[in-house]
Amino acid sequence: MTRWGYAAIAVTVALFVAAIGAHATLADQLPDKVPTHWDFHGNVNGWMNKDQTFMLFYLMPTITAGLVALGLLVLPAVSPENFAVEGFRRTYDYVFFLVAVLFAFLYALIETAQVTGTFAGERWMIAGFFLFFALLGNVLGKVRRNFWLGVRTPWTLADPQVWDRTHRAAAWLYVVIGIVGAIAVLAGVQPLACFIFLIAGALAPVFHSLVLYKRLQRQGKLEAQRQLPVGQE
Repeated sequence: MTRWGYAAIAVTVALFVAAIGAHATLADQLPDKVPTHWDFHGNVNGWMNKDQTFMLFYLMPTITAGLVALGLLVLPAVSPENFAVEGFRRTYDYVFFLVAVLFAFLYALIETAQVTGTFAGERWMIAGFFLFFALLGNVLGKVRRNFWLGVRTPWTLADPQVWDRTHRAAAWLYVVIGIVGAIAVLAGVQPLACFIFLIAGALAPVFHSLVLYKRLQRQGKLEAQRQLPVGQE
């Protein structure tokens, strides 16, 4: 594990400490019916009883801890030999650090909304996802073939060239989408439109990998085709 992995663990521990502090100081301030879900316009459409303190204060820190433990400890240990994450472990750990920071950010927004009863941070929440994508794209080109992280499609996993070229293209795309999307949502563009833009951008590399694979296949440039004995192509 690299320093980014330890940083992800530190963020997770800090999130639990913050949850304990929030429970101790804010529990009595909550209304009897606590808002737990909001639509894209910031209107409440889900509630929870005040006495369900675990769900209110500790569910997200627990989920964060589970994801970080799974990503940093379990998945690398069970990775097949030819798809191990050790060759890009620093980048791999950095991504899980970003995940931990994103969940901590979302937790702060949600806890604030539960205390105030209004969710004024829906734009900041979506902007946070866009920023996450931008930071992810910044390192996506360093991700090597594996089963857990990156644009994992049948075509990228089948051929190293398709993997590398898809991730280089996705890296630029994610950075652009992240920056443009964050600016757009904070500038007042409809959150739903920004969210659709985010999903479309996230799925674009999937179709890119299919098109690239088929083109290389027609050209006979796939690794499997290059390794075939003469006369068996």
